[in-house]
Amino acid sequence: MAVLVLTRSNDRGADRVLESIRQRGARAFRLNTDAFPTELKLMIEYGRVSPRMTLAAGEDRLALNEVSAVWHRRLNVGGLLPSEMEPQLKAASQLESRATLMGMIASLQCFYLDPVPNIRQAQNKQLQLQLAKELGLTIPKTLITNDPDSVREFYRALEGNVVAKMLSSFAVYEEGRETVVFTNAVKPEDVEDLEGLRLSPMTFQERIAKALELRVVLIGECTFAASIDSQQTESTRMDWRRNAVARLDAWRPYDLPAEIQTKLQRLLDIFGLQYGAFDVILTPDGRYVFLELNPTGEFFWLDGIVGLPISKAIADVLLGERRRPRQ
Repeated sequence: MAVLVLTRSNDRGADRVLESIRQRGARAFRLNTDAFPTELKLMIEYGRVSPRMTLAAGEDRLALNEVSAVWHRRLNVGGLLPSEMEPQLKAASQLESRATLMGMIASLQCFYLDPVPNIRQAQNKQLQLQLAKELGLTIPKTLITNDPDSVREFYRALEGNVVAKMLSSFAVYEEGRETVVFTNAVKPEDVEDLEGLRLSPMTFQERIAKALELRVVLIGECTFAASIDSQQTESTRMDWRRNAVARLDAWRPYDLPAEIQTKLQRLLDIFGLQYGAFDVILTPDGRYVFLELNPTGEFFWLDGIVGLPISKAIADVLLGERRRPRQ
């Protein structure tokens, strides 16, 4: 039995899961996708003999027919290709490398945490909101548009109580420094200047009053939840990710009501997922408001700092224990 972990070189979150797998006597092979094709070697052969697939990282080799489970965590295929490589050739190499690697993964006859098509479907935020509402979860009033007039009407209807965010996760670079795009309050002057929507749509949501912000991780049959009072500091009131590293020790374990757990579990089941990280707001009047699901969302600070045994639960699922039945 071997577990294949798809990640990248700078991923700290995978380490505790790998350790937990190995402590139980199973083999865990870490596939740093940024090291393919420069450092990892892959051999796939069809036709002449029975299908053979071998993966090698230095002296460590893995016959892929031994793989019993794949954990799809982080991808950065071709990330270590030479920076001086001609851009067009580099892009072609990354595309070919990704097609090769993902084709290999798709051909394995094993358990996936989670299947790539399921992850891709679950990443659609519009579908998440639609299904969450159908399941009885409270969601923020939301407008996704590139139409300035629609934004102004939405802003007036909510009396200016609106935030703006992006559907996709990305960073912009200012003077060579990476800057994450956070959730921000929409100001009156912003509504007067919406020319940027001509170049890119944006997401506008009702600003929800916060008593606590929750990160809820569901894995197999297990639910883990933690909370942070993001209203204690000015920088985190709109988005707890601002100054997140400095406030990691402010997170506390949280007892999520069974009714909310069941609804979140049902949403995962609809997408055919074993794992999901949810962002939820607890309002001052006791309502739970669903914001989003990240099917490959981060958990390492909840595991290593808050003390929730998420790494062990992930290892359990990968080794065939505590899996939820596929719907």
